[in-house]
Order: sequence, then C-alpha cells, then structure tokens
Amino acid sequence: MNLIYFILRSSLRMMAIAIITGFLSGGSSAALIALISRASANGGLNSYIFYIAVAFIGLAVVALITSIISQVMLIRLSEKAVLQLRMSLSNQILSSELSRLEQLGNPRLLATLTEDIKTVADAVYAIPFLCIDIAMVLGCLIYITWLSWLVLLIVIGITVVALGSCISLLQQGKHFLSLAREDEDTLFKHFRTITEGTKELKLHYQRREDFLKRQLESTATRFKSHNTRGLTFFAITTSWGRLIFFFAIGFVLFALPNIISINSQTLSGYILTFTYLMLPMDNIVSKLPLLSKAGISLAKIESLGLSLSEKAEKFTAPPPVKFDWEKLQFKNVTHTYRTDREDSDFILGPVDLILYPKELVFIVGGNGSGKSTLAKLITGLYIPKSGDIKLDEQMITEQNREWYRQHFSVVFSDFYLFDELLGLENSDLDNQAEEYLQQLQLEHKVKIENGRLSTTSLSQGQRKRLALLTAYLEDRPIYLFDEWAADQDPVFKEVFYTQLLLKLRNKGKTVLVISHDDHYFHLADRVIKLDYGKVEYDRNQHQKM
Repeated sequence: MNLIYFILRSSLRMMAIAIITGFLSGGSSAALIALISRASANGGLNSYIFYIAVAFIGLAVVALITSIISQVMLIRLSEKAVLQLRMSLSNQILSSELSRLEQLGNPRLLATLTEDIKTVADAVYAIPFLCIDIAMVLGCLIYITWLSWLVLLIVIGITVVALGSCISLLQQGKHFLSLAREDEDTLFKHFRTITEGTKELKLHYQRREDFLKRQLESTATRFKSHNTRGLTFFAITTSWGRLIFFFAIGFVLFALPNIISINSQTLSGYILTFTYLMLPMDNIVSKLPLLSKAGISLAKIESLGLSLSEKAEKFTAPPPVKFDWEKLQFKNVTHTYRTDREDSDFILGPVDLILYPKELVFIVGGNGSGKSTLAKLITGLYIPKSGDIKLDEQMITEQNREWYRQHFSVVFSDFYLFDELLGLENSDLDNQAEEYLQQLQLEHKVKIENGRLSTTSLSQGQRKRLALLTAYLEDRPIYLFDEWAADQDPVFKEVFYTQLLLKLRNKGKTVLVISHDDHYFHLADRVIKLDYGKVEYDRNQHQKM
C-alpha cells in the first residue's frame, strides 16, 4: 500500500489516465478472447464473418493503442516518482539536524540512498507492466462472468483458497527479506572499512584475517542466508500459485461438466480464457518478491525519521549576510552529544562567550574536551539543547538559522573537497582563484577553468589548502579552522599562522582557530581553553597573564 500511495501522490491525473487505458486494454484483450472463442466454436465461417473480422481488427487496434498509452503514462509516472524520491530524500537529509545524521551514521544513509532507492525504483519500473497484467486478468474475469455467474463464484472460491494458503508463505518470505535488509546496513559499514582502511588492513595480517572472517564474511553469510530463505519462500509461493491455477483449469475441464450443464462452446471459451490468463497471472505472482522488497525499503526510509509523507524542508534564499556586526554572544549554551552507551553522554557547557569582529581567537584543549562540538555550535550546525545565541540583538532561532550559518567559512578536520567552485557567483572567479593558488603555493599543481579544479588528487595537506582556497573565495565575516595546520609541512605551517591568519584578521574578519600548536598561541588576541566540555579560561592575550 505504501508503494501505491508513493506513486499516486506523484500525479493523480497521469495515474487515472493510465488506469482507464489499462482497463480498456484489458477489456479489449478479453473481448478478443471471447471473439476468438465464438469464431472457433462456429468453425470460423458464417454469414457474419466480415463483421467478426472487422470487430477483431478494431479490438486488436484498441488493445494495442490503449496498452501503449497506459504503459507510456505509467513509465513517465514511475520515472517522475523515483526522481521525486531521490530529490526528496536528499533534501530531507540535508535539512535534518547534523547530530541526527551523525547518530544514524554514513553506512546507513548510503545504504538508503543507493540500495533502498534502487529497490523502490526497480519495483516502480515494473508497475506499468503489472498494471497491464492486472487489467487483462480483470477483463478475463468479466468475460467469465458473462459466460456464467456460477463459474465466477467457483473461480473466486479457488482464488480465496489460494491466497489464504499463500499468506503464511508470503509473510515468512517478507520477514527474512527484512532481516536481510538489516544485514545490508552492516555490510555497507564493512565495505566502508575496506575502502577507508585499506592501508591498515594491508599492514596487519591478523587484523585483516579477523576482519575478513569474523566481520565481513559472517555478515555476508548471514545476509546470504536471510536473503536465500526469503526468496525461497517466494519461489514456493510462485510455484504453488501456478499449481492452483492448473488445478482451476483441470476443474473446469474435468469436473465442471459433471456439476452443471455446459455446452462445448462455453467449455472451450473457459479453457481458452484460463490458458490466456496463465501468462499475466504468472507475471503478477513473480513480481511479489520485488514488491515486498520495495515495501521493506520504503519502511527502511521511513525508519530514518525522514517521513516520505511530508515534503522535506525547502531551502529558501536567506537575507544578505551582516558584515557590520558588532558582537556574537553565547549565553548558557549547552549541547548533549549522545553515544551508544546510556551513561556516557558528553555534555558541552554551559558556555558563555562573546566574539567580536577583527579578532584572532585560538580554541585549545585536550582531545575530547569539546573543541569540535563547540565549533559546530558556533557555526549553527548543532542546535543548542539550552541557552541563547545572539548576533548583535537578533536571537538565532529555527527561522533564521540558515541565514546565521552564511556568516561562516569553515574548514573542518574531516572536510569535504568539491572539485568545482559551487555557489560562487563572480565573473572574475578564475582570476581570483589563481591568485589564491599562488599564495597557497599550489599554482604548479592545480589550475582553475570555469570554476572547476583541474585535480583534487593531492596530499592531505594540499587538499586542505584547496579547501582554504574555497573559504577565501566565499569572503564571509567569520572564519573557523579546525586543526587546519595538522597536515601541513613546517614551512607552510609557519606561513599559515604568521601570515595567512593575520591577513584575514587585518581584512576585518573574525578568525577562530582550533589548534594544538601552542608555540603560536602568542599570535592570538584571545585563547579559549576547554576541559571536558567546560570553558576553563577565556584569556585576552593583550593583558598580562
């Protein structure tokens, strides 16, 4: 039902056209069967042969045209629905809280964006042909009804028995396919380990063997077992459905003439109709595993807390950035970072800070002290559990948080580097980028053409310089660098601290630097030290210590 609703909400009008033409196609096909049955019963030659031939040609043309129209409408509808699903899910992920996405984890999100959407897409692509098959079945049932109400009741009775006997098999198959889908999340986690941990696995034989045997192979084996058992139940269901159908043909052929009075013409009509029904019925039954997997995938998407029944939050263009701001205030701000262990939640705060324009501020502290968490709070990526954030006298809320985030250019320690300078509208963008490449000593490695970087296949330190290039071009009021210099060589690290940071501050920017390089702390206007989520001190460097 979720799959049907998912398609219906894409375009009700297109679905209505597809259903109507589908029924016309099915009805025309059933009428052709009836016509063939009557013609064969009368030897194919009589005084009405011309009219029968004209009717046959007309019905064939109607069946062909309506079938094409129905399938084209449903194909377009299917493609539109899958496009909307992809864009809706992508928008919902980007509009969700960062802390929520971090709790879900990248493997689960990637599995949903790839496997779940692919499964739903495969099912949606099959629906046009499934609808035509259903229309043919309904048309044939109408013909059977016209021949005899009693036979229709017998067919319905056999169908009820068949469905009743298949429900348990279908439920078992769906259960195991659902377990297999859960295993798939873990598999994606292990695949990520392979791609990101290759060097570590190659350097340690026993670690690699433990990973391959105890983690990857055991999970893959469990996935195989659940998937095999689920598909086996569906295969049994398909075979059982065929057997029931053959039983129905045998019943009409051998038992029905002994129960009711039936002439040979009507009997041949039944047999022809049932024989014609075999292909669409077989197609319908064979699609059950695909539809069940699609239902599981839709449920998996829903379980992320990103409901498909509601549109994702729309991104609206925020007002212009406030370059002439006077102070950024954090009052009693707290944030709770939840972990898998119930008693180990990390609490940052309460934090009371005021940041001013044209400041160079170092944020320091040991590992796990909360520096990166504070950075995400400052930039608006984390939403405070309590407390207030004000830019001048404007309170930062859900309504203006998008605008607030536009004040920051950030290079995180786990940064992502785009190979194109997206979102930067500047007619002289390439020339500006080339100038910054020279400052960053990358002009011999990277070229810029039409806003696209010639390469990003560089060392980690050089990639960070390219991320800094993007931050420069954004030209925002506040800059934040999270352990930016950690991957730089000593020479360029010196350049970063003694030249680049000071140039940004002298241009009127507020610069926040998360760093462990204590021999550069004297360059800062302020040093803020964190210790396990608390501000230990906020020291003005121009005052005597």
